[in-house]
Amino acid sequence: MSKDKKSDLKPQDTTQVNEGQNPAVEPKLKAQDKEVQKPTIEPKPQLRPKTKEEQEKEEKAKRRRIRQLKRLSIIMAMLILIAVVAGMAIWGIMHLKPADKTVQGQADCEVVRVSGKLAGRLVELYVKEGDYVVKGQRLAKIYSSTTDATLSKAKEMKNVASSQNKKVERGTRYEIINSAQKMVEQAQAAEEIARKTFERLDNLFNEGVVSAQKRDEAKAAFDAATAAVAAAKSQLEMAQNGPQAEDKEASKSMENVAEATVKEVEAVLEDKYLVAPCSGEIASIYPHVGELVIMGSPIMTISQLDDMWAAFNVREERLNDLTMGKEIDVIIPALGNKEAKMKVFYVRDMGSYATWGATKAYGDYDSKTFEVKARPVKTIENFRPGMSVILK
Repeated sequence: MSKDKKSDLKPQDTTQVNEGQNPAVEPKLKAQDKEVQKPTIEPKPQLRPKTKEEQEKEEKAKRRRIRQLKRLSIIMAMLILIAVVAGMAIWGIMHLKPADKTVQGQADCEVVRVSGKLAGRLVELYVKEGDYVVKGQRLAKIYSSTTDATLSKAKEMKNVASSQNKKVERGTRYEIINSAQKMVEQAQAAEEIARKTFERLDNLFNEGVVSAQKRDEAKAAFDAATAAVAAAKSQLEMAQNGPQAEDKEASKSMENVAEATVKEVEAVLEDKYLVAPCSGEIASIYPHVGELVIMGSPIMTISQLDDMWAAFNVREERLNDLTMGKEIDVIIPALGNKEAKMKVFYVRDMGSYATWGATKAYGDYDSKTFEVKARPVKTIENFRPGMSVILK
């Protein structure tokens, strides 16, 4: 067989091997295979409309599922919240610290209020807040025209009383004494004439020349002249002796009263210039220049920084560590947490208003609060009132 024939037959042989069929019937078989491979399309079943009862059932089922989902969500949220709270409680218990027993006090000092007896107008201030003053230093000036007038009146009354007392002490004027002396002399002269007249008439009566009536008249005139002499001598003696002791005492007392009135007004005017009663720092000044001030009203306050202390309010169960005279350790935060020693000098109950109620109904007691004061053992530099003091 030639090559051409072999090449013509080769594809046919291959087809027979692969398909196992005759090439002559191949196109017919392929057409049948295509018909078999086409998908069969079944007709869709026609859906009938749902009834009203079916729709209501579906709606109820849907709402039931929604309610179940909501319940589930709420339960999950509650479980998460419980878990968070429990976790925080466990964390708090693990990190729980004992109660803070820190006792905090405050620095303080003696404060002196400066006031005066004079009511008037503040005309001048010689210091300002923050200045350090020494005892006796002039602080302010108060002017009162009313008090000045009262002082002038009191002085005039004193002059009148003094003059009156001098007059009484000097006694009766010499002119009055001379007049009384002359009256005595005149009375004595009249007495002498009446005596001589009586003696003549008495002699004549004895001789029977005059009647008894004439003698008696002469005797009465003589007695009257004698009495006049006695009265004139009494007047002279009284003029020479001067006023009575009671009159002198009364006059002296009136002079003393007038002098005391002057001193009283002058004592009030002493507060015309207010001076520092102690050394310290001017803490506050209340009125301004030009304002009226009343008697006894505070003008300013002076803080005695040389006498500083710290005051603590503590419950009575801690008083065992804060007895009188005991030295305690403190911290002053304002001075860079400076540590210092103080000595307790004052312990006193603060009263029923500062009582702590018992936390239990039974088995506990009400604890009172005490005020404890302590002074620094050594001077603390820059330690000022109002600073916090922590008890170690």
